Amino acid sequence: MRILVVEDEAALRQGLVALLGGAGHAVTALADGPEAVSEGIAGAYELVILDLMLPSLDGLEVCRRLREGRPGLPVLMLTARASEDDVVRGLLCGADDYVTKPFGARELLARVDAIERRSRTLPGEPERLEIDGCILDLGRLIATRGESSEPLTPREAGILRWLYRHRSRVVSRAELLEHVWSAAGDLETRTVDMTIAKLRRKIEREPASPRIVVTVTGAGYAWGDP
Repeated sequence: MRILVVEDEAALRQGLVALLGGAGHAVTALADGPEAVSEGIAGAYELVILDLMLPSLDGLEVCRRLREGRPGLPVLMLTARASEDDVVRGLLCGADDYVTKPFGARELLARVDAIERRSRTLPGEPERLEIDGCILDLGRLIATRGESSEPLTPREAGILRWLYRHRSRVVSRAELLEHVWSAAGDLETRTVDMTIAKLRRKIEREPASPRIVVTVTGAGYAWGDP
C-alpha cells in the first residue's frame, strides 16, 4: 500500500517508516498537521496512519479535513489517548481504526493488512471524472474545460466525490454538511449553496444552467450524469 504516516515524534516516525517499509509498503512520513491534510488529499495514498497529538492542527481535525477532501481514504489513528471517549471521538470523526500506544509491531501490521483487505474488496473511488466536457481531476484538485483550468478546493472536491458516489439519488444539504463539512447543526444550509455556486463557476459550461451539479428543488443536489 501507499501509506502516509503523520507522527511528530521523530524516533517513532522513523520506526514506523522502517516497519512498514520492511513489510513491503511505500511510506511517506510527515510531522505537521496542515501539511498532512494537503499531502493526504493531493497524493495517491491508500492509507493514512495518523497521530492524534500533533502541533498546529490535532489529529481529529486532520482526519475531518481528510474526510472532506477524500471521503474514501482509510485513516488509522495511532495515539497514547486510550480512554473510551477518545476512541469514540476518533471513530466518529472518520477514523477506520484506532491503535493505542504502546503497540506491538505485529498488531499494527495486522491492522494495516486488514484495512488493505477491506479496501481491495471495495470499488475504488475514481480520481478523474469526465462529464459534460469537463475533466475533474480530484486527486490533483484541478478542473479543466478545453484549454482552461481552475483549481478546486478540498471541500469542492469532497462535494463532487460525495455526489458522484451517491449519483443514483438526491443528496440533501444537511447530508453534505455532515459528510463533507463534518458538521451537524453548526452551519447553515446556505453555506452549501454558496460553496456550490462558486464550484459551478469553475466547472459548468453555463453556471446558470448547471449540468454537473444539478439542483433538485426542495430536496438538495444530484450528480447530473444520467
